[in-house]
Amino acid sequence: MKNAINNNSVKITLKSAITVSLLSAGYLLLSSFLVGYKPDQLVLVLIFNGMFYASPGTRKFILGFSIFIFYWVIFDYMKAFPNYNYNPVHIADLYGFEKHLFGINLDGKIVTPNEYFALKGTTFLSIVTGLFYLCWIPVPLSFATYLFFKNKRQFLYFALTFLLVNLLGFVVYYLYPAAPPWYVQQHGFAFQPLKLASTGGLAKFDAYFHIELFKSIYAKGSNVFAAMPSLHSAYPVIVVYYAFKNRLGFVKYVFALVMIGIWFTAVYASHHYILDVMAGILCATIGISLFNLLVTKVNFIKEFINRYEKVIQ
Repeated sequence: MKNAINNNSVKITLKSAITVSLLSAGYLLLSSFLVGYKPDQLVLVLIFNGMFYASPGTRKFILGFSIFIFYWVIFDYMKAFPNYNYNPVHIADLYGFEKHLFGINLDGKIVTPNEYFALKGTTFLSIVTGLFYLCWIPVPLSFATYLFFKNKRQFLYFALTFLLVNLLGFVVYYLYPAAPPWYVQQHGFAFQPLKLASTGGLAKFDAYFHIELFKSIYAKGSNVFAAMPSLHSAYPVIVVYYAFKNRLGFVKYVFALVMIGIWFTAVYASHHYILDVMAGILCATIGISLFNLLVTKVNFIKEFINRYEKVIQ
């Protein structure tokens, strides 16, 4: 192989090719050791390598989206380090506090909003909320793709903010392991070290369409006891913030509607308490504010972003 392959001013050097190969092999080996081999891992490596070598345009794209790949790898590896091994899981106390703050009187009995919706939900709401919840990853990634082609600097700001918010959320997961509402509904208040998440109320969506969409999604979850904060609720906040910042017109209001829909679904489908949703919103707000502070005050970060932007420009 030549030391450098010129391709429209973008070069693949021998060093970069070796680096990509070592990272790919290292990822597969480490993944096999930590969480066991899964076909998804090989698919990810093939996609990355395919796009890296295909053309200058695809190479820039996959290098930019490596920020999201880095997030996914960390999320996946959390399976190897269950948070309940480090701190006690909050089940009854969180449930009780939710009921105390947001309890609803149902036939003379105080229930949580999750319990209320589990009893009073409708097929229509189950379908609509399921559609909203399907947006939690496609919407951020689609918006990121738009920014990548429209404004590389704003793309990096969005992607790095997304990563920072997740890292903040992961820290809380380990400091404050928390059971989701569906856990209480299915297992009560006694702790059981479950490793497979439940679809909760989203099972009604799968059942209506005779599919296993949400079941397959939650089978890949990294941590059952990671309800606080709700990162599902945090992601659309980041999208809406950058949509308004980049003046997306009518689309930003669509994103705002999706955001509210995801917040409601999190509670309706018994995946999160209202407290979890509020914590997710707070996590996103702190992450956005912290990133804005770091990017203006820390020279190392500004320099890193400048260099990153040149790579994907």
